[in-house]
Amino acid sequence: MIEQRFKCPNCQEIATFYGNPGETKVVTCAACNTKGRVIIPGEKQDNNVAIEVSHLKKVYDDLIAVNDISFTVKKGEIFAFLGPNGAGKTTTVEMIESIRTPTAGAIRLLGADTKTGFNQIKERISILPQEFHSFERFTVRETLTYFSKLYKKRANIDEILDAMDLQSHEKKLYRNLSGGLKQRVGVALSLVNDPEIVFLDEPTTGLDPKARREVWQVIANLRNKGKTVFLTTHYMEEAEHLADHIAIIHKGKIIAEGSLQELLTTYGEKTTLYIKNCHSEDARQLLEEKGFEAHSSGNGDIMVKIDYKEKVLEVLSELRHECIEYDGVDIRGSNLEEVFLRLTGARLTEEAET
Repeated sequence: MIEQRFKCPNCQEIATFYGNPGETKVVTCAACNTKGRVIIPGEKQDNNVAIEVSHLKKVYDDLIAVNDISFTVKKGEIFAFLGPNGAGKTTTVEMIESIRTPTAGAIRLLGADTKTGFNQIKERISILPQEFHSFERFTVRETLTYFSKLYKKRANIDEILDAMDLQSHEKKLYRNLSGGLKQRVGVALSLVNDPEIVFLDEPTTGLDPKARREVWQVIANLRNKGKTVFLTTHYMEEAEHLADHIAIIHKGKIIAEGSLQELLTTYGEKTTLYIKNCHSEDARQLLEEKGFEAHSSGNGDIMVKIDYKEKVLEVLSELRHECIEYDGVDIRGSNLEEVFLRLTGARLTEEAET
């Protein structure tokens, strides 16, 4: 929301009010009760958008760290922001969080321009940094209670403990918790002000696979509660498992964006269906006649290239219809890591970046 001023046509009194660009507001003068209709300048905002980044740019001397990028994050979704070291990922996130000032471009959080309206929405967002630490001698409940008192709006601590599955640990000292539990407490802390947007920076770094999956469930629960989650991660499997929408930044530019399936379809190799020991020499020809790209391996197996896994049943249905027998099937498709490597030529690592 942005601040606007209304000058009463009757008594010339100035009234201050807040609204969104493109919105029409009826303002009542406090001095004489005269009403006036005001249209706030700017384009009307999409109420379903939580984060809007427009033509964002950051320049350090001769280095263009972020180069004219634009994207939106919808309310209630998990958005994964990926990029190799030096890609501009951290710089972008810090500009969205108002830690760094953009060279050019605009950022809106919940409809508010962060340049002028960040103070109005800062309590509606929450940021969990990668390097999170709490008071060693506080219990879990004391930790949540302490930090909740820093905000005007506070969530119910019991509800947070329940949502994060921390009820049985609430009396434990923070210093005695495992790494996985400390991360869950961190995510729980990001909810004490009942935020609408939660920024999670590498929330599972350093955790073992079991603890990592426990945190994944916690993050998924945030989406179930209607929260918008902006996630940065070095684990491709994490983005595959959690994200509704994924953006990949490389050399300061957004080079790919979409759902997991959209990225795999657009940038990944076709899925290969291996039909094991197919008992018919006519199977390959049959599948080709049906429009499939099929190849014989010479050992009785047939390889069929398909655009997406849902086509598997269609292929097998054709074989059953012609009473063609086979010993089994194996499906091998692209994954997000393969797409990432193809687009950037680099792997995600756990080192610091620009």
